[in-house]
Amino acid sequence: MNYLADTHAVENQSGALENISLLESDKALLQFTQHLSTPQKTGLTAFGELAGSARYLQLGFDANAHKPQFKTHNRFGERVDEVSFHPAYHQLMQSAMQHQLHCSPWQATDTNAHQHRAAMYYQQTQVEAGHGCPITMTFAARPTLLKQPNITADWIKGTSSTQYDASNRPWYQKTGLTLGMAMTEKQGGSDVRANTTRAYPVGQPGSGEMYELVGHKYFVSAPMSDGFLVLAYVEDRLSCFLVPRWRPDGSKNPLQIQQLKNKMGNVSNASSEAELRGALGWLIGDEGRGVANILEMVALTRFDCMIGSAAGQRAATAQAIHHCSRRAAFGAKLIDQPLMQKVLADLALESEASLALAVRMAQCLDNPTPVNQALLRVGTAVGKYWICKRTPGHAYEAMECIGGMGVMEDGPMARLYREAPINAIWEGSGNVQCLDLMRILKKHPDCLEALWADWSRFPALTALQNQLHKQFQSSERELLTHGRLLMQKLALGSSAAALMHMQSPLADAFIQSRLVAPELGLYGSLPASVDCGAIIRRAAPHH
Repeated sequence: MNYLADTHAVENQSGALENISLLESDKALLQFTQHLSTPQKTGLTAFGELAGSARYLQLGFDANAHKPQFKTHNRFGERVDEVSFHPAYHQLMQSAMQHQLHCSPWQATDTNAHQHRAAMYYQQTQVEAGHGCPITMTFAARPTLLKQPNITADWIKGTSSTQYDASNRPWYQKTGLTLGMAMTEKQGGSDVRANTTRAYPVGQPGSGEMYELVGHKYFVSAPMSDGFLVLAYVEDRLSCFLVPRWRPDGSKNPLQIQQLKNKMGNVSNASSEAELRGALGWLIGDEGRGVANILEMVALTRFDCMIGSAAGQRAATAQAIHHCSRRAAFGAKLIDQPLMQKVLADLALESEASLALAVRMAQCLDNPTPVNQALLRVGTAVGKYWICKRTPGHAYEAMECIGGMGVMEDGPMARLYREAPINAIWEGSGNVQCLDLMRILKKHPDCLEALWADWSRFPALTALQNQLHKQFQSSERELLTHGRLLMQKLALGSSAAALMHMQSPLADAFIQSRLVAPELGLYGSLPASVDCGAIIRRAAPHH
């Protein structure tokens, strides 16, 4: 009766995409980092092997399979506001901090430090995105901390440590620190000037002095961070404060977590609601300069949103190509079928353009000339809007390439899909990015001039540049009304320029499919002139 067992031979399955180098298997990333120093490339190579290993990838699954747990008090009745995480989350945090993803550009003596970190963060986020929240906020907080060095010196030192210290105790007793931020409130959302949280000076008011904060914050991400940058009003002046989780005397600061958010994605990372019941905090900068003092942090968190969403696109593209190169249907491998080739090539084209734009912004960060700073102001708003907004549809299309197996929770695509909308909403949703862009252009008219000068190097962008230049002569109301369309055109032009800056072989295909002959519809509508096979071969991950 042994023949009965023959009905269950497992065949025509792709198997897991693991034990590969996330650097060596990504030709675009390899090309875009080839100019880095030898030590930087050596570090990237070693990290790529680690990040693509089966063991490391499993940490991402485990960290998301077990939601963070919250308790308000310990068994003695003392308020602790403690969130516990799965060990996999702590391992990812330790690895991220060991590799200085939270601080390397601020420590580096080497050039191209932001590009190097972006490449590292890009690989790490393909493994697991949720723990990137405290890593990003710690990285992005540095410019704001530097505005009050007499208070923040110990915090700057602590957030430069490569040690991950998850203990729930005062910052001055720890070997390494992480930072969060608390700006959003129920009644205002992205409109932080509608906040109602108040701050009252404990003694002498002014920069670096201690205040007591009273209010409610609706989104506090990574509530186990050691300190938080918080916006609160001093009378009618919206100001920025550094609020520690513990008071200087070692007692619990009354920044009290009310509940954890039940999010559809970003599950490994705790997000919370919190009340400030006289929580102590130091004023950073002058009263009334809260938004200005935190804007540099927001710009950097939005930059990381670009990298994180680009990483999600890369992970989804790699999974789709891996599956289709090994699975056959209707008499041929999926990857050899013309309809599937169109879709896979389109996904790969989108992915590489997103990476190119993120790396281009990292180049501007590394070389902050006035022109590059102007490009960065526009490019961060444009890239945050476009890359993050394109990622949910991209994740779905990659999932469909895999079919029923793509929907299963024990594979990576379900998590990539749930994660995909997060960055589009975090740090300012689409309309907020459009409004911010209009504010930037009104305050810094040189930004458009810098962008036109950059585009003028590429004749393929002349028609789009002329069209946009004319449209930007419209009234302010008309610009706001058509903000999304303008943002889309700026994003396509900036992505094409980035691909050409990087000398990507996909630049012409991107221009043909997105600018010259754009087809209405979903992924898979590439013009006949595009060599889909060449694009897929460039994007294909390999063992």
